[in-house]
Amino acid sequence: MSPVNEARAIRGRDRWRGLRVAIVHDWLTGMRGGEKCLEVFLELIPEADVFTLFHFPGEVSPAIERHPIRTSFLQLFPRARRWHRHFLPLFPRAIGAFDLSRYELVVSLSHCVAKGAGAGSGVPHFSYCFTPMRYLWDQSQHYFNAERQPRALLFAIDLILDDLRRWDRSTHPDRYVAISRFVAQRMERVWNRSGEVIYPPVDCARFSLRSMPEDFFLIVSALVPYKRIDLAIEAANRTQRRLVIVGKGEDRERLERMAGPSVSFLGWRSDEEVSDLYSRCGAFVLPGEEDFGIAPLEAMASGRPVIAFGRGGACETVVDLRAPKDCAPTGILFGEPTAESLALAMLELEARKREFSPQSIRSHAERFSLPRFRAEIEEALLKFVEGAS
Repeated sequence: MSPVNEARAIRGRDRWRGLRVAIVHDWLTGMRGGEKCLEVFLELIPEADVFTLFHFPGEVSPAIERHPIRTSFLQLFPRARRWHRHFLPLFPRAIGAFDLSRYELVVSLSHCVAKGAGAGSGVPHFSYCFTPMRYLWDQSQHYFNAERQPRALLFAIDLILDDLRRWDRSTHPDRYVAISRFVAQRMERVWNRSGEVIYPPVDCARFSLRSMPEDFFLIVSALVPYKRIDLAIEAANRTQRRLVIVGKGEDRERLERMAGPSVSFLGWRSDEEVSDLYSRCGAFVLPGEEDFGIAPLEAMASGRPVIAFGRGGACETVVDLRAPKDCAPTGILFGEPTAESLALAMLELEARKREFSPQSIRSHAERFSLPRFRAEIEEALLKFVEGAS
């Protein structure tokens, strides 16, 4: 560690020691990209208390669960583990019920309501924003439609969403940091609020290169509608290419009904198994619009190219094969959210796979490394706390 970074680390540890900090996360129901970011915040502020709407023990890492975790009253509801997302109309009230007035700093990691915690308490609030709520703004049609809910309920749902939008626009922390330029632009459009960008991390040390990949495409994702895994399944059906899908979620039954014989569902897999699949796949597929997308970077850390929809965070992480050759390509961005566009990209990648260098792809992923994230977040937090003192 350089003398400058060592001095900064000592300054950070000294600054947090004895400081009463509340870290608020929407829910702790599994280990995804947001929870991996939470691990870093807890590493930086080890004495922090954690507040969350729901926590189901065993679903997140020991690095998170060793901290004091306080849950909302929603945790006590019957069948909360299975139906917790259906309590959405109550989320603002539940997050607002946490009394954070005794803390000296509130830090939220928010894609839903965590950014509203401690509102009105006067406690300085720093928020790492994964996105404004997708259910309310950009992608409500994927969650609330006549295919998924009875038509008689849609009118009531619209009223509930209007109330949630008013709450969402009225509650803001003192400072936002966004996970991508794409999210920062959405914050400007939805909330009229700005924030600097600090990209989430990929732990490159977990992944390794493999000399002879196999001939299958890979998806690692929650199985929920906005991920658009249906497009990838239809593209695999059309091209008769092998597609392996890792993940769980409410959409699995519908997706399985669509799938042809070349599509396999593996369900949940351990980190070690997922790392092995990354290194073995011919390419990773990201069929939906993502706010950032850590899984594609994990595939790139394994030296594998990525096929991604050319909107959202993927435009900030994937170097398109068709773009001017300022640097080595790491994948292909397809232009339309259709199975046909994705199928053409899959065939093009197969035809041009020799143009991808596994070593160059991994080097690109290392620009988003875990040490980089840790240093940038720590610096942003220190600046905020020192400015609020």
